[in-house]
Amino acid sequence: MLGLFSCATIPKGAVAVTPFNKERYLGKWYEIARKDFKHERGLNNVTANYSINDNGTIKVDNQGYDPKKGEWQQAIGKAKFVKDENTAMLKVSFFGPFYAGYNVIAIDNEYKYALVAGQNLKYLWILSRETNIPENIKENYLKIAQDIGYDTSDLVWVVHDKER
Repeated sequence: MLGLFSCATIPKGAVAVTPFNKERYLGKWYEIARKDFKHERGLNNVTANYSINDNGTIKVDNQGYDPKKGEWQQAIGKAKFVKDENTAMLKVSFFGPFYAGYNVIAIDNEYKYALVAGQNLKYLWILSRETNIPENIKENYLKIAQDIGYDTSDLVWVVHDKER
């Protein structure tokens, strides 16, 4: 039955970064922009922290602040490489056996800024090691996403005004 839940993990036309350095990607990232979806709707100050689990998978610790409720939300999941660790094509799960695509499709040489595609054109994130991103990187990442087929006009630009 689990085979019924398998699906493409990267949008057509997107290419995962190769070579990819898992160790350099670990640590805290600030969400700069995203395609909105139900699990993050309304959240600001969103961060993702990646570390290694004892079993070798990547621990995903997502946190964001819900200003309407006045409280922090947290989701802990795990990620695994789809192919080899040299290719930034992963699948992530927050809900048991259900995995979704997580693909780093652009990253700078210093691993400070990343463009991440989900499994289809409904999921996209721009990440930074800081709470902002240079305009030239932002424009480049938006162009990459648009060339793949993403509508970037509805991106949520995340406010960062609180630290947990």
